[in-house]
Amino acid sequence: MKNSNINWIKQAPYDFYFDFIAKDADRYAILLKCIETQKLNSTVIPVEGNRHIFIFPLGQKTLRKANGSFPFSGSDPFLLCAHYDRAQGSPGANDNSIAVFQLINAAMIFTQKRISNWMIVFTDKEEITAGESLEEQGSYSLAEKLRLWGLERARIYNFDVCGAGNVFIFSTITEDILKHSDLPSINKVRNSVIQLRDHALATADKLRMEKIMLAPTPFSDDVGFLRAGLAAQTITLLPEEEAEKYSSILRTRPDFADLIISGKVKENHEYRHLPETWRSLNNASDVPSHLTPQFFELVVKFATGLVDIR
Repeated sequence: MKNSNINWIKQAPYDFYFDFIAKDADRYAILLKCIETQKLNSTVIPVEGNRHIFIFPLGQKTLRKANGSFPFSGSDPFLLCAHYDRAQGSPGANDNSIAVFQLINAAMIFTQKRISNWMIVFTDKEEITAGESLEEQGSYSLAEKLRLWGLERARIYNFDVCGAGNVFIFSTITEDILKHSDLPSINKVRNSVIQLRDHALATADKLRMEKIMLAPTPFSDDVGFLRAGLAAQTITLLPEEEAEKYSSILRTRPDFADLIISGKVKENHEYRHLPETWRSLNNASDVPSHLTPQFFELVVKFATGLVDIR
């Protein structure tokens, strides 16, 4: 384990982490136990067979009322999300276990500081298998429900693969998809994406975080949200050396985003251009030894800053 001198694994909420990534772990049950241990205000909302776990500020009612109302309905809360499922056969050490615990940490801070304009959602079924469509991704059906609940203006930030490195990557993949999209609300969605990005950049600036990169990233929950007509900004991290190499590739290969969208990036001669961190995802290589726990706090700081920036 890199930087093993940092005793992060004994600190809440990360003390549940190794149970969470165990081979036969019931990740849903372990995650609920961790949330309960921290006395956070949570509920599970099933949507199309997927179990999404919501955390709300203390005092917010966690369940919909009979008349269909929902916390923050009609307003624009910050909705921070991270998927808690993992690809079959992968430990999921980085994809997407660490981001889940980082957002639990953020929820603990929000609760302690009595900040009230946020929700955290741990989404189910981000990982789709060969032959499944994006409409089967959990975030797609969740987005449709969010709209029905009056949350179409929620400011959605998606945290995925945030356990290795200290260079923040603000994904541009949704803009690249929108270039070829026939969404009826395309201009509204594009403007919302820009607003989310601008706020993320402003937050990083106020927090004096200088290692920021805008770049296309592999599909995440942002694409499911987008398919349903909602904007979401994905936040991920890369080690500096990998980020520099990827930046160089993007300068010489303006078509690279299209390769990611089309899936052609998985071809051997293109796949090698993806950062090593991303090549280790969804397989047995996604192990804890690749993590950099000395930078976990940066993500928590950024997540809380998005909501509580002053």
